[in-house]
Amino acid sequence: MQSPADILKDIWTSAGGDKPALERVRLSGEEPQLPSSFRVAIAGQTAIAAAGLAAAEIWRLRSGQTQDVGVDMRHAVAECRSERYLRVDDKPPPPAWDAIAGVYRTGDNRFVRCHTNFPHHRDAVCKVLGCDAERDKVQAALMQWKGEDFETAAYAAGGVVALMRSYDEWSALPQARALAQLPLISIEKIGEAPPKPWPGGDRPLSGLRVLDLSRVIAGPVAGRTLAAHGADVLLVSGPELPAIDWLTIDTGRGKLTTFIELKSGTGRAQLRELLRDADIFSQGYRPRALAALGFAPENAAQINPGIVYVTLSAYGHTGPWAERRGFDSLVQTTTGFNDAEGKAAGIDGPKELPAQILDHATGYLMAFGAMMAKMRQAREGGSWHVRVSLAQTGRWLWNLGRLDGGLNTPDLTGEAVHAAFIESMPSGFGMLKAVRHAALLSTTPAQWSRPAMPLGSHPTQWPARS
Repeated sequence: MQSPADILKDIWTSAGGDKPALERVRLSGEEPQLPSSFRVAIAGQTAIAAAGLAAAEIWRLRSGQTQDVGVDMRHAVAECRSERYLRVDDKPPPPAWDAIAGVYRTGDNRFVRCHTNFPHHRDAVCKVLGCDAERDKVQAALMQWKGEDFETAAYAAGGVVALMRSYDEWSALPQARALAQLPLISIEKIGEAPPKPWPGGDRPLSGLRVLDLSRVIAGPVAGRTLAAHGADVLLVSGPELPAIDWLTIDTGRGKLTTFIELKSGTGRAQLRELLRDADIFSQGYRPRALAALGFAPENAAQINPGIVYVTLSAYGHTGPWAERRGFDSLVQTTTGFNDAEGKAAGIDGPKELPAQILDHATGYLMAFGAMMAKMRQAREGGSWHVRVSLAQTGRWLWNLGRLDGGLNTPDLTGEAVHAAFIESMPSGFGMLKAVRHAALLSTTPAQWSRPAMPLGSHPTQWPARS
C-alpha cells in the first residue's frame, strides 16, 4: 500500500505542484487511528497536508521565504471530526440527526438511508411514502417498496435518500464509469485575464477575498481552511435557507457572514458587486442552480476576469447523476462503503465510516484546488474552474486500500482530543472549545482571526484591504 508521503505526492503533482516543495513536509503518526477497514486517517492527513503545503508555497511566492509544514495523523483525524469535539460554553453537540433520518429495510430486503435533517427533505420522504414523520410508520411504509424504486421516487419528489449498494453494484452504474474518467481534482482554464498581483499582508492568503456559498460540511470546511491561512472569507447565506446550527458554529470560525436573497433582483445585484472584487468563488449548490441565477462559472469569469471558481457536487459534474443532490452519509451508502464496512464488521446491513470523511477530505481538497488555481492565475493569468465531488473523493479513498483488522482499533475519545488539539476562543454563540487546524506551518501558523458568528451578522461588503 502507498505511504502517506506517496499519496500526498500524487495529490500535489496531479494539480501541478513542484516536487521539491514536498521535501518541506513532515507527516507523523501511524494508522489506523479510528475503527475502520478503510484508510480514513491517511485520507484526512494527506488532504490537510496538501492544503497546508499550497498555503506555504503561496507564501514562498509572495515573500521568498520557505517554511516547513507538519501534519500529525491523530490531529488530522480529530479535525476531520471537528463537529463532534466542539463545545459551546462547555456543552456538547445536540443529536446530529433528525428523528426519522437513518437506515431502513425495504420490501425487497434491501437497505435505504434517508437524510431528513432539512424540513423540505423530510417532507419529501413522507409525501412519497404517504405517512407521518415517525420512525415506525416510515419503516412500515417502506415495506411496500422496492429499494431502488423508492430511491428514484424520493429524488423525483425533492428528497435525498440512497439505496445501499455493494461496491460492485456501484461500479457497474454509468455514474461510476463517468467518475472513473475524471481526476480527483479538476482544474481548468475557462477564460482569459491578466495575472492578478498578490495583495500585501503577513499571511499566505492575506488580502484574498473568498465568497463562500456553501452549507453543511465540505464547502464550509474549505472556506474555514482558507480563512485559517489569512483569507477574508465571506459566507453568503439566505435568511430562508435551513441550516444546522452546530455545523454553522464549527465551520464558521474565521469567517464573515451575510444574508443575500438570491431569488430577488436586488440580491443578485449584491452578489455581482461582491463577485467583482472577489478572488475565489466557492460554491456547493446543486449543479445548475446558480447558473439559473446568472452565476455559472462562465458568468463569473465575465463579471470578474481572473476569478477562481470552485464547484462542489455530490456525484461529479458528468454522468446521469450529475444533477443529483447528496450528502456524505448518502454517498457512503450508495458507493459501497457502508456495505463493505458492514461485511468487514460481520453485520447484516450498513455500517458507517467513523467520520464524515468524504465531506472533510473533500473540503480540504477544495481549499487545495482553489489555492493551486490561484497560483496559476498569479503566474499565467486566466480565469479558472476547480471541481471536486464527494463521490470522487470516495473513489480515491477506496483506491487507497483496506486495513486488515482496522475495525478493532479503539475509537478516539473526546477526552484525548480535548487534551491535545483543542483551543478556546470567544464567539457570537458563547465560549468555544474547538479543534485547532492540523497543518502546522513554521513561519505563518494557521489561525482564525475572526470569531464564529450567527449567520447574517455582517454587512454585505468586503472589509478594506490593509
